[in-house]
Amino acid sequence: MKNILIKKVIRYVEDNIGIFHQKRIASIEELKLSQVLKRKNPYLFKAKYILTAEKIVKTLVDAHISSNEETIFGDWLEGLAIFINKNIYHGWKSGIPGIDLEFNKDGNRYIVNIKSGPNWGNKSQKEKMILEFGDAKKTLSTSGSKINVLAINGCCYGRDKKPHKFPKKGGDYFKYCGQAFWEFISGDHNLYIEIIEPLGHKAKERNEDFIKAYSQMINKFTKQFINEFCKEDGSIDWEKIVIMNSAVVQLKTQKEIK
Repeated sequence: MKNILIKKVIRYVEDNIGIFHQKRIASIEELKLSQVLKRKNPYLFKAKYILTAEKIVKTLVDAHISSNEETIFGDWLEGLAIFINKNIYHGWKSGIPGIDLEFNKDGNRYIVNIKSGPNWGNKSQKEKMILEFGDAKKTLSTSGSKINVLAINGCCYGRDKKPHKFPKKGGDYFKYCGQAFWEFISGDHNLYIEIIEPLGHKAKERNEDFIKAYSQMINKFTKQFINEFCKEDGSIDWEKIVIMNSAVVQLKTQKEIK
């Protein structure tokens, strides 16, 4: 069964990894300079003594890409985890809010919230997950099922030395990370290692397409930034950037008023 599972995983990755790369490219092709400028602290750029348009643009775009790729790939890994579990334990994509995966094993119903890594959220986000676990348990209990329901926060990478959690508000749950998570959904102790190789399927070719789109975006944004936020002498117009970023209304600069 193990060899059959790995072959299925390889096939799934080969058939679907392109979706991740397509979304990577789409995320920068759809990006607007004004969007990334409004998301970042202009005072920080000034304090770091950044003097060139390309440096500012590259910093902005790279920050967006780093954050966005984590989300895109996290969603992709969620699909892989559900696919694997479906093939082993006949699990399914849950329709309950806040729950990604449901499956039955050893007389228990497992409800799983899947995250990319262990440090995925702040206090309020974790409290929201705990509330959703409670609501999901109520939903399943009112459906007439007498099965024991266990809540799991599954993380695709990382570690957690104390998986059994007892929050002050809400019921207990388990947090399985990295190897523990992949073994939990598959029964395979080494799956977390075996899935790494297939993920590189045609990565070089896919990344070349991404680099081309990325380079074009940097050039386009740099040209736009120079046109909109640089003075005649080539220096950066910080006043204009701060107004665009933070003004209640798009006020005119003192120069424009004069």
